[in-house]
Amino acid sequence: LVKLPAYSPELNPMEQVWQWLRQRCLSNRVFRGYEEIVEQVSRAWNTFIADVERVKNLCWREWTNLVN
Repeated sequence: LVKLPAYSPELNPMEQVWQWLRQRCLSNRVFRGYEEIVEQVSRAWNTFIADVERVKNLCWREWTNLVN
């Protein structure tokens, strides 16, 4: 495990994933209920992971190769 400094979301790849999901799939939406939220987030996630290159580009960090 690599400990990240406090208050540094730009170093956490998952933050970029959430940003992509919000901007491309989940923003400016109104949901009818919990089930619809789960369904739409699942669709957004499946859309995200369908493109392997997108996942690599958003999640890969050069500094992670420096840690063994």
